[in-house]
Amino acid sequence: MYSADMMREELRKKASRKKAEVLRRFFKTGPGEYGEGDVFLGVTVPEIRKIAKKGEKTPLPEIERLLRSPIHEERFLALVIMVERYKRTGPGERDILYRLYLKNTAYINNWDLVDVSAGRIVGEHLVRRAKRALRGLARSCDMWERRIAVIATSRFIGAGKLDEALDVIDMVIEDEEDLLHKACGWMLREIWKKDSGKAEEYIANNRERMARTTLRYAIEKVPEKKRKKVLLVGKNKAIRYRRENDA
Repeated sequence: MYSADMMREELRKKASRKKAEVLRRFFKTGPGEYGEGDVFLGVTVPEIRKIAKKGEKTPLPEIERLLRSPIHEERFLALVIMVERYKRTGPGERDILYRLYLKNTAYINNWDLVDVSAGRIVGEHLVRRAKRALRGLARSCDMWERRIAVIATSRFIGAGKLDEALDVIDMVIEDEEDLLHKACGWMLREIWKKDSGKAEEYIANNRERMARTTLRYAIEKVPEKKRKKVLLVGKNKAIRYRRENDA
């Protein structure tokens, strides 16, 4: 059995102080920043994925040990293993993996951890089920759970369930956190790829509610002529909205 301790040892063999310092800055671990206090070994994602392949059959209690680690790369490793297990296993274990994920959202506490896992576990699990849990995450007071909800909609978008994805996005479109602005813009961009008319309509009708970052992310791949049109329509709607609310 490839245990949690064995995988930890593998990670430490690949550790780099120089890379760890870069990662601490990149993932905003300073006082008051979103990743405050997180600990990095300085291991690259390709190296983590190689270790994850060895741990695909590791018992779930061992995986949970890694997921609850104070070390960022150990948590990332656990999530990569969970994602791969979810893809390869049957309905029973998928349900266990999904519940294990939701039980440990407190440890899925940076954007890379969310982005590598939320769509592939939460989104995949709920795409053909009741969406109550997803809406609960979207209403959470925890920023990372709200990001999990938004990134999970990537699976809905992939399945063509655009209205359901927009319902979740709409719940957090006025969020104050920049990482939610970026997540919403990213998912709106993915919706645009599937149905540009639907995405354009949503952006035009909700421009006054969304942050500039959300809009920028949503339309960054749109041809310049169309992008200018969307910005103009959105700007005019936002001006009218402010006038009406200031009256």
